[in-house]
This record gives sequence, structure tokens and C-alpha cells, in this order.
Amino acid sequence: MLSITSLSRSPRSARALVIAAPMMLALLVSTACRDDKNPVAEDNSPATADVAQSNGRQRALGRNPVGIEVFAPETGDRAGIGSLGFLVDMEITFKHANLAQTGFTGLQLTGPGGHANILPFPGLAAPGHDDRLPGLIVLLSTTQIGAGSCQNLAGLFNITGVTNRNEPETELWATWLVGAAGFGHNVDSKLSVAVARDLNGDGIYNDAPDVIPDSNGDGVCDERDLRALGIDSDVETADFSIID
Repeated sequence: MLSITSLSRSPRSARALVIAAPMMLALLVSTACRDDKNPVAEDNSPATADVAQSNGRQRALGRNPVGIEVFAPETGDRAGIGSLGFLVDMEITFKHANLAQTGFTGLQLTGPGGHANILPFPGLAAPGHDDRLPGLIVLLSTTQIGAGSCQNLAGLFNITGVTNRNEPETELWATWLVGAAGFGHNVDSKLSVAVARDLNGDGIYNDAPDVIPDSNGDGVCDERDLRALGIDSDVETADFSIID
């Protein structure tokens, strides 16, 4: 290594050091930046976000023939006004079924005035199975109408649409804007959603009952009763509050 003394005696060496020093400094700074990447920036990159979203979707869909992802309500939500006006919103993905095999019978949009006479027409809008998506089962633990917690509420859904037909996968969307207070006031409630198995063997998901059998006779219908009935999805749940 050249000493300061030797450099002072060698003008050529001193001049070389002056020229090289800025380049060495830039190299050191560049290396330090590469070695000390900002993990927050990496985690928030579009590519990382896409991977996280894909992984989350796969977890939501699970390994069953049908996957359900519930967007509203979420666990911990305090939903509604006057104990109505809250949403139950979900997508249902049939992994190996075409549109006909899903049981889908038509689009649905419920609303006031002209909506009753303009396509897409509203469904039956009554407790029980959904005439547009007849394999869907939706339960609320605090239901005060019909058969209580055993009452299938899918027939009350307002919107049914087709969001993806990418064979062999079919994705449907279903939404319910709760327009009447029949599910408790200022109470903690549990949403349970599933798709009934093809119970009659016709190759179509159209076997959701109007009322779920209380398989263990405890007076409450929940995940255990849905599994006893026979389902081709996981039971997706959300614990939330219905408030005034």
C-alpha cells in the first residue's frame, strides 16, 4: 500500500489517487445501498401485493370443489343502522363446474319502481333457498323470522351476477342489502355461509334446503349442522354486531 509520504514524493501516484477516490466513494455508497434495501418498499411493491392477493385468494377458496370468499360483513364489524341496512356480500367460485352446473338460473337485481319490470328481474325475495343460486346456504345466528338460526336466508339476496367464466372455473357474485330488521337489535350475530353438495346426484348445485335440519337437536343451526347436511365448500363465518 502506498504511504502518504510516498505519495507526496510521487506526483503521478498522487494524481491517480485524486482521480480514483471519487469513483471508490461512489462504489462504496452503491454497495451500501444494495446491501441495505428498504424492506418496506419491497413489501409494498406491486409484485409483492399481487402475490399476497393471490395467496389470500387461494386460502379463501380452500381445497373444496367450491370456494367462498365473504367480503361483508367482516369479523368485528359493527354493521347497520336501525339494525338493518347492512350488507352480506360474497363471491362463490365453482372450481370444476360450468355455468349450468353451478345451478345458476338467471341474473337478479331487486329495487324499487321500475326494477320490478326491467331486466334483470328480482328474485322471489323470501326466506328459503335462492331461486337464482339454489345451492347457496346463508345463516344468521340471531334470525328472528321463519325457523330462526336454521332458516336459510339466501332467498333474500338482492343481486346475483356472473363475474368470471374461465373454464373449468365459474365465479358468481351474490349480495344482500338487508332491508328489514328481523335479525336482532344491538346484538352479536354469526354469519355462516356454505354451498350444499349435489345431494340428489343430478350434477347440479341446486340442493340447498329452505330450512337446515338441526342434526344434533340443540336448537341452534351452525357449522356442525351444515356439515351434517353435506356441503362442497368450507363454512365461511363472520362474527359481527348488528346495531341501531
